[in-house]
This record gives sequence, structure tokens and C-alpha cells, in this order.
Amino acid sequence: MTGIVYKSTGSWYTVKTEQNDFVACRIKGKFRIKGIKSTNPIAVGDIVDFDLDTTTDEKLGQIHTIHDRKNYIVRKSVNLSKQTHIIASNIDVVFLIITINNPVTTTSFIDRFLVTAEAYGIEAVLIFNKIDTFTDEVADEQLFLHYIYSTIGYTCLRVSAKAQHGIEELKAMMKDKVCMFSGHSGVGKSTLVNILDPALNLKTKEISDSHAQGQHTTTFAEMFDLDFGAKIIDTPGIRGFGIVDMEAQEVGDYFPEFFELKEQCKFNNCLHKDEPNCAVKKALENDEIAWSRYQSYLKILEGDEEHYRADTYDADRKASDETRKS
Repeated sequence: MTGIVYKSTGSWYTVKTEQNDFVACRIKGKFRIKGIKSTNPIAVGDIVDFDLDTTTDEKLGQIHTIHDRKNYIVRKSVNLSKQTHIIASNIDVVFLIITINNPVTTTSFIDRFLVTAEAYGIEAVLIFNKIDTFTDEVADEQLFLHYIYSTIGYTCLRVSAKAQHGIEELKAMMKDKVCMFSGHSGVGKSTLVNILDPALNLKTKEISDSHAQGQHTTTFAEMFDLDFGAKIIDTPGIRGFGIVDMEAQEVGDYFPEFFELKEQCKFNNCLHKDEPNCAVKKALENDEIAWSRYQSYLKILEGDEEHYRADTYDADRKASDETRKS
């Protein structure tokens, strides 16, 4: 039988068949010894073949084949730095849910996510959520980020799940597509899904007052069929986003505004750091490229990890504020 993985818990997978039945499946042990570096050889969104277990009256299956993926979103595993974690696969569009201060989403995190989406050929849309909570200062910061990323070419949408602002526009972007919501814990992913389709009634929690960080409510990635013709993959909150399997020479290709200028650089293998006659550095000096984007590029190039820590956010926000004021 063939189906799509709708939920992954690490040991069990819920698969929806072509007959719209849901079957609880395990995987054969050989998947774990094929040299797959991922901590989860099967991800939500995968198309798989499986056999039904005929030894029990329960509807159980064993997955034996994974179909080729058209794309996937991957990051470094949190506890196993040499391994990767596939967040989801076969995605038409990924929505990165961003909050400015409740909790903070840094430009470093945004850029790492966008680089990964670019590398794997997935359309990315930035959703700025909780706009109903903005002070004038926070609104200015959001509009500044909106300007940076829309100028590059990314679609940006201002949304308030609670005030239901921007919801119809979001639905139009999602219709007839396999979509993924991602972002830090507490940015409102599950609340947003509930607004899109109240019948799902996903669990939500308030932001932690002590650390201004979200509390995990989604434990495992899971796909849902929405009543307006879209599929949504809701994912656990991501604390950090480590870039995987990327050579230094190709990082700049996944920054669209860098890639456009690449041919104007003196050297074909220009890393846009210390080389003479670099078109990217020249554009940076002329304020044609955002300093925050260039800083993110250098961090990725140097292999720095992006972690969900208060000191990291304070430093990144201070740099962003100084850039905006200048």
C-alpha cells in the first residue's frame, strides 16, 4: 500500500492511504543502517510504501520503501551535532512565523531558515504575527524588516491570529498547496492553524513570563487537511537553526541579493569578505544590501551556531537596532 506520512513520533508513523484511511506504521530496521545521517529517516510529508500486518486485527503496517523527495527542510540535530533532523518533506511553500518581541525572532534565525529553503528549492513566505500587540517602536522594527525582505523578493504578510487580520490573504496563499508552518515556540503557529480551521483545536500555551520564550505545545510534526483545500504541517518550535551540508563557496548563492551581483565580482570564487573589487561589498557600502543580512552571511560562513539564548538575542537585536537607526 502507498500513503503519505501525516505524523512522526520517532518510533511510530501515521500514514494516510490513497483510500483516505489512517494506518499506524513502524519502519524496518534496515533504514537505520543505510548510512542515513538523519535522526529521523522518515519525515512528515514523505510518500511511503508499506505492508499491512496480517498477524493482528489492529490496522498496523510496516514501512519498507520511501519514495524520492522533491524537497525537504533540514537542520542540525539539537543534541547530535554530526547528525541532521529532517523537519518535513515534499513542501510547496513554507511559512516562517515571526514575532518581533513576543518572543524575539532574530534576523540571524530568519536568514538561516531562508538560506535552507533556497538551498532545497522551497518557496518561503514571511508571516509577521501578533501585529495587534505592537507598540510604535515595535511596529517600526517590523516595517523595517518587512522592507528588507520584500525588497529582496520574499513575500511578507502582516497577521494577527487573535484579531484575524490577514487571515484571508494567508488562506489564498495556502489553497491547494502542502504548506509548512515553522518558527520559534510561542510565535503562534498552533493558534494560527486554529484560526484557519477551528475544528482542529490544537493545543496552545501562553508565553513564559520569566524568559519571554514560547512553551512547546507541538511535540511532533504533524500534517492536517484544512477545510479550504490546503494541507498544513505544524512543527515543534525551533530553538536554533544550524546550516547543514553547505560549502563556503555556495552560501552566497542562497542570498538572492548576493547572487544577483556575483557576476560583477572580480573573482569567480569571491567569498565577499576580503577580496578586491567585490560587488557585494560595494553594494553593502552603498546601503543597497542590509547589514543584518551580511552579518548573517558571515556567521554562516564562519560556522557559528544560532542558539535560542537571551544573550544571543540581545546582541542580535542591538545590532539590528543600530543598523535601523543608521
